[in-house]
Amino acid sequence: MASLIGHGAFGLLAARYGVPSGRRWIVALALVALSMLPDADVVAFALGIPYAAPFGHRGATHSLLFALVAGGLVGAAARSPRLFAVCAALVATHPLLDALTDGGLGVALFWPLSNERYFSPWRPIPVSPIGAGFLSWRGVRVVLAELQFFLPVYVAALWPRRRVTEYPRPR
Repeated sequence: MASLIGHGAFGLLAARYGVPSGRRWIVALALVALSMLPDADVVAFALGIPYAAPFGHRGATHSLLFALVAGGLVGAAARSPRLFAVCAALVATHPLLDALTDGGLGVALFWPLSNERYFSPWRPIPVSPIGAGFLSWRGVRVVLAELQFFLPVYVAALWPRRRVTEYPRPR
């Protein structure tokens, strides 16, 4: 998987451009959490569900259908079609980024129509270790690679906004 570094970048980007301003940092934290939602499937390991199973890691929760459902739930709760679109697109970035990693079994993008797992032909992101393995030298290497790869997204998301000052109109 890509780590919080990569997925979180898109949560911040969605907060910057996808939602109205107002409590932006609270919204940003919520969208970063939402960008990580598909990885809730790591509980499958603790439940004894095999990795390659439809509900294993990178299975059903990494599908485009899951992204639509998650976006739909947020949009319905907020009564906002725009928020539905933003959140569905944000959750969909998760499996697309995971398909760019160099490890694992791929992502089940088209579940439930197909259990086939997919990778991108171009896989520049090193796969992130899961759990405590993230706190290793391999985890540090992944973080540094993702910071480099996702730097343009962070710049776009965090670049300071220009303050608009109103000047009195000439009479």
